[in-house]
Amino acid sequence: MSKCQCNHSDCCSFIPIDVAKGFCLTNNTEVLIDGEPCPKFAAVAKCKNCTNFVNPDEKGIGTCKGFGDNYWTMADLKTVTCEKYSQA
Repeated sequence: MSKCQCNHSDCCSFIPIDVAKGFCLTNNTEVLIDGEPCPKFAAVAKCKNCTNFVNPDEKGIGTCKGFGDNYWTMADLKTVTCEKYSQA
């Protein structure tokens, strides 16, 4: 994960509860969304973890070069069904 600063909300084991906290399925504990993930971290597919995501600005909006028309996209957009997703 050299490209992103990951937190709990970037993990496959994270279930959101509200805007500030969630539940870790791995440790069976309540965690803060923006907290540092545990050693068992497994990245969920998001644009910011994709090799096709380039040139993000300070708000995390960048360009997807996976499709021919270079759509803009948000770094935290989940890409579970994206056919062009390629893990960085």
